[in-house]
Amino acid sequence: MPKFLQLAGVFLFITGISGTIDQLAVQPFLSPVLNFVNLYVIPHISALQGYEVICNLSLSVLGVILVIVSDGAKKTVG
Repeated sequence: MPKFLQLAGVFLFITGISGTIDQLAVQPFLSPVLNFVNLYVIPHISALQGYEVICNLSLSVLGVILVIVSDGAKKTVG
């Protein structure tokens, strides 16, 4: 389980950074995969519109926190 959480955390971190790059410039590769927050989540939630960069950076911070927590869980489990 901690490996899955680490993988999910790394994916969230990469997705957040990629979304931030996409908002500030244009993301030329893997846009539908790495920018799903920009393409599918933010346009459908009106409270997030206008805060795309903050939302993406928060997603990357959440990914880092998830990796740290899963690393701590791995140490306590095994």
